[in-house]
This record gives sequence, C-alpha cells and structure tokens, in this order.
Amino acid sequence: MARHSGGRAWYGKVVGAALGVTVLAVGASVWTAQADPTGGATPETSVSARPDGGVEPVDMTIAHASDRGANGVNITIDDGPDPAWTPQVLDLLREFGAKATFCMTGTQAQAHPDLVKEVVAAGHRLCDHSVSHDTAMDRKSEAYQSKEILDAERMITEASGGVRPMYYRAPGGAFTPHSRKVAASRGMRPLGWNVDTKDFERPGADAIVATVERELHNGPTILFHDAGGDRAQTVEALRRILPWLRERGYSFGFPVR
Repeated sequence: MARHSGGRAWYGKVVGAALGVTVLAVGASVWTAQADPTGGATPETSVSARPDGGVEPVDMTIAHASDRGANGVNITIDDGPDPAWTPQVLDLLREFGAKATFCMTGTQAQAHPDLVKEVVAAGHRLCDHSVSHDTAMDRKSEAYQSKEILDAERMITEASGGVRPMYYRAPGGAFTPHSRKVAASRGMRPLGWNVDTKDFERPGADAIVATVERELHNGPTILFHDAGGDRAQTVEALRRILPWLRERGYSFGFPVR
C-alpha cells in the first residue's frame, strides 16, 4: 500500500479546534446500518458485545473483499468528516443509492459530531483512522500505536452518540502486527484498499475516474478522501464513478469483517 504523507500537516491544526467540543455520552444504542440487496438498510450492531460488556474480537488480517461478493464494490472515504466536503459526498451517495465506509480521524470526529451522526443515520459504516493521521505510526512505539487507535475509537464512538467503528485503517497503510492485533481485539477489522485513486494529490477528476476504471480489476475496495484539503475533484469524480459502477452491474457493499 502506498504511504500517503503529502498534505497531512493540517491534522495538527485541528487538535486545538477539537478541544472543548461537547460530545455525547456513549450510553445510546449501539447500531449501524447495512445495505440490503434491495438497496434499503437494515439495523446491525456495529460491534458485537460479549456478556461481560466487552467486545468480540475479529480477524486481524487486512480486509479487502466486499460483503456483496464478486460484483460488490466498497466505497471508502478517508480523513473526515469535513464540513465543506462530507455533506457533498453524502448527497452523492444518497442520490445514487450507494453505501460507504467513512474512515474518520479522532480529531475530526470530535470537532464535527453532527456530521458523524449524519453518516451513521444515512446507513454508512464508521472506521477508525487513528487520532492524528500519523503516517509514521509503524515506526513508533507499541504504546503510541495503541493510544492512537484506542483514543480514536473512543472519540468516534462518543461523537456518533454510541456507534462504534467496525474497521481500523492505518494512516497511509502503516499497519503493524501490533496495531492490527489491537484493532481486532476491539472488534475493528483492519481495512486495506485495492484501488488508490490518489485523489488527495488532486490530479484532476478525469484522472481519478480513469484510475478507478483502469484498476478496479485489482479488487473491490476503492479509496477516496473527504478532508485534508480541497476535495472538489473527488466530489466531481464520485458524481461520475457512482453511476458508472451501477450501470456495469456492481452493487455497493461494505468490507468483510
């Protein structure tokens, strides 16, 4: 997986903004939604709970496949939520009847809890993308890795009103055996990607669309971004990619767990 390091300094700037944001208690019902074969949504527990109040661990291998099988695609949206771009992405997903997995940083989730709740209410899934999007996490101590993952899990869950993330995606793909084990022990399947649109580099909407069309044979999980800079090209590309996928018989699913 490519290590994405360009244009990431903005994360440090949101930490201060995130402080003081009121977050809701975790006591709300823990649920999320999953698209059904007719395009609707059915409630599903976000992370299975054990009788002792803990969570059921999941497979610690990195997931790429879709729960919709051979004709499924997984739209994944990283780095948000962002008040400028996440609402536009949500509007497009709604317009084309698509579901997506939103890989959120803890600071962004804490700063914009209303957007986290909108994502959940629309039937999409949450993914832990660490607190600060440190793409060098794999070169830091295990204690640091654990803190980044577990603090983000807490921040996202609080911002959502009690809905826990179902996946963990390492910033820039900087997974380690330890980070995968920590995430999986908390019911979050490590999540990779098959198609890197490189939209964070802003190559132009045409280039983003062409990358998806050219590389979709690599696998079903497609990486986009809704924060970290101007995402107008991503929005325009999604406006063209989502109907293109549907016209070719693909269905929008979620990564396997």
